[in-house]
Amino acid sequence: MTGSTERSAPRALLRRLGWSTLVLCASVVLLLGLGFLWFVRQVPAQEVTLTRDADGIVALTGGASRIADAIELLASGRGKRLLISGAYRATNSTAISRLNPEFERWVRCCVDFDRSLNTLGNAIETKRWAEHRGFRSLIVVTSNYHMPRALAEIAHQLPDVVLVPFPVVTDRQRVEPWWTDGVAARRMVTEYVKYVFVKLRMGLKPSAGSQGAS
Repeated sequence: MTGSTERSAPRALLRRLGWSTLVLCASVVLLLGLGFLWFVRQVPAQEVTLTRDADGIVALTGGASRIADAIELLASGRGKRLLISGAYRATNSTAISRLNPEFERWVRCCVDFDRSLNTLGNAIETKRWAEHRGFRSLIVVTSNYHMPRALAEIAHQLPDVVLVPFPVVTDRQRVEPWWTDGVAARRMVTEYVKYVFVKLRMGLKPSAGSQGAS
């Protein structure tokens, strides 16, 4: 009798561990699914109408219309200067003026560039630029699906600066839901995964503002 009890104890323990693992995995999947639904709700489906100006404008390169929209904001007086972050080496004032001759005056006087390679680099260079200029508010221009991660990265670097999002939405995104397009759906899922990893990294390394407040 005692031997039978001793043999059944490990099996019972294994069953409990198996159920616990299953419940844990299901909870993680549910949490990620709910997080994805929240993330999708943060991605604007339409371009916004700005209700305020800012000290500066930063455009994160990598998507259609980002630079053109940012220059239009600069020309309309929404900000004092524009930073084009993540620009290719061939991207400079001359090249942009050639593509947008009507905005040449603003491009020549009030546009800066950095050559950062990713969103974290964009945020670090934006911090340097904003602090050098003494800017306390920024309009952030990037694609709509990229906006949550861009805001998170820049806010982490500049916790005391007001960020005003200006999401760029393409004509196709306005008329075709992302879930009906395989490429757009994969892009949304990929962006969500990147966003999750960014938030995990930030949790391990709080911003300078958070460290100073603790």
